Amino acid sequence: MTYKTTGVCCQEITFEVEENIIQKVYFKGGCSGNTQGLSKLLEGMDVDDVIKRLEGTKCGNRATSCPDQLSRALKEWRV
Repeated sequence: MTYKTTGVCCQEITFEVEENIIQKVYFKGGCSGNTQGLSKLLEGMDVDDVIKRLEGTKCGNRATSCPDQLSRALKEWRV
């Protein structure tokens, strides 16, 4: 699935999930080191755990962040 982000530097997030486990996460744009690290940490994690951990994360004075946007994308995927 590809999710178009809003309110962050990253333009979109693409991810693959199998049996509710995150297989791959790709961020287009954003802080390269942070998004690469986040992707590596999340691979192999349960979708529900990722949502619970990342939801509501803010970036500076923004109301959202790349991790928060991923939680929103995963929630949309579950529907």
